[in-house]
Amino acid sequence: MAWTHMGWRLGLALGLGVAGPAAAVGADFDCLVQARETVAISSPVPGYIERVAVDRGDLVRGSMVIVQLEASLERAAVAVARARVEQESAMLSAKVRLDFGVRRYDRTIDMYKKELVPLKEMDEAETAKILAEHGVLEVRENMRVAQLELERAEAALALRTIRSPFTGIVTDRLLSPGELVDKAPILKLARIDPLRVEVFVPVAMLGRIGVGSRATVIPEAPLNTPLEASVTVVDRVVDAASGTFGVRLEMPNPDNRLPAGLKCKARFGASGREAERPGR
Repeated sequence: MAWTHMGWRLGLALGLGVAGPAAAVGADFDCLVQARETVAISSPVPGYIERVAVDRGDLVRGSMVIVQLEASLERAAVAVARARVEQESAMLSAKVRLDFGVRRYDRTIDMYKKELVPLKEMDEAETAKILAEHGVLEVRENMRVAQLELERAEAALALRTIRSPFTGIVTDRLLSPGELVDKAPILKLARIDPLRVEVFVPVAMLGRIGVGSRATVIPEAPLNTPLEASVTVVDRVVDAASGTFGVRLEMPNPDNRLPAGLKCKARFGASGREAERPGR
């Protein structure tokens, strides 16, 4: 049966509350090994699942593709947007018109200075040159917009690929290929390196435990090898009914060797070499 926080507190109150501070020092306290964090993976956009790359119990690495949604429409949108960005004919035409406008204006202004053409013709040449310059600017602006549209299309396509947010273990697979996903979770992942260890200790330990303090954690058999952990959280509120307060430990778990969910014993102020396994 799973332990509750109240069960831990009551056990500590019955077992240690009467013995006083001396009994609490060096004692073993009941604890529970938990995942560092557990998340439900869902999709940021609705769609049909095309592929689920992992199953329950699989190890996934951070940024690994774990779910792929159907994305034919998004891929087509990216292809169209990229074609617009790579289109060069509009810019080439605009530059040709500008070159011609500049040459025409230079010739006209020389002829005007020699009084060979009227003012009206010089104005027309100058206006044509200015319009050609604006035409080049317009093409550049359109290309910039096309680039932004490509980036938006690529972002929409990227949303159809779901990646693992961290290295962890798949604890549940809830949906399969072909199903429509909207807000429901597809997978559940747990990070078990490092692990969290939750323990409640009697009020007699107040002031003896602080963030950074070391402890020895002894998981239940058959994985009852003493392991080192450090304190990351010390509750600042004491439960009056049980006379205990909560302490959270963080324990390295290389290669995800130790599973989460194990019962354990925690001993503060002792190294792994000094600790003995329960029952010895």
